[in-house]
Amino acid sequence: MNNSILKNPVCRNHSVTISGTVTKDIAFSHTAYGENFYETFVAVKRMSEQIDLVPITVSEQMLNAYGNIFKGDEIEVIGQFRSVNKLINGRSKLVLSVFTKELIRNPERMNVNEIELIGYVCKPTVYRITPFKREIADVLIAVNRAYHKSDYIPCITWGKNAKFAAGLEVGDKIYAFGRIQSRDYKKRFEDGTEEIRTAYEVSITAIGYYAGDSFGDGDVMTGG
Repeated sequence: MNNSILKNPVCRNHSVTISGTVTKDIAFSHTAYGENFYETFVAVKRMSEQIDLVPITVSEQMLNAYGNIFKGDEIEVIGQFRSVNKLINGRSKLVLSVFTKELIRNPERMNVNEIELIGYVCKPTVYRITPFKREIADVLIAVNRAYHKSDYIPCITWGKNAKFAAGLEVGDKIYAFGRIQSRDYKKRFEDGTEEIRTAYEVSITAIGYYAGDSFGDGDVMTGG
């Protein structure tokens, strides 16, 4: 069997590459357009040794060609970081996962975590300075894909990039490069109880205005 299975082209305005260790056996997620999809998580280690748990979604067609995925497998995933609104406990929630377009078993490079996005600012940027005087900005980027769909990707950036992001306006077309990170936080309910939840976002290391077509051919004017 080839190391790499079902190589589908990744749209140039939205690409993700991650490699790491699968943390649990793959399990059924949902059915869409008559096809079953499955999900699991890939643990990717940062240089700081902290681990990001990145959710991935794989089609049944790909699993049939590639073989099943089990806890402990070392894999590389190439695809797109997609979003979908799901109704959970009566409330709409933005759910994020890497939609797999290519799978590689036993990759040459481990702990790769890279994402490139070209999209539009779709909410006012939230800029703040922490008590430790660190500049942070939250940016929500809408990335177009086929069939008139869009993915809404929450991003966070720091320092001079945060200062640049603070000047962005809704509708600005931008380029962003970074990594997918997982972050645990406490959700407090009205009755005083708390629950640990996990947020997924893109930690941006490069950002700028983008001048080009929707397929990623153009110039980037960086802000950092």
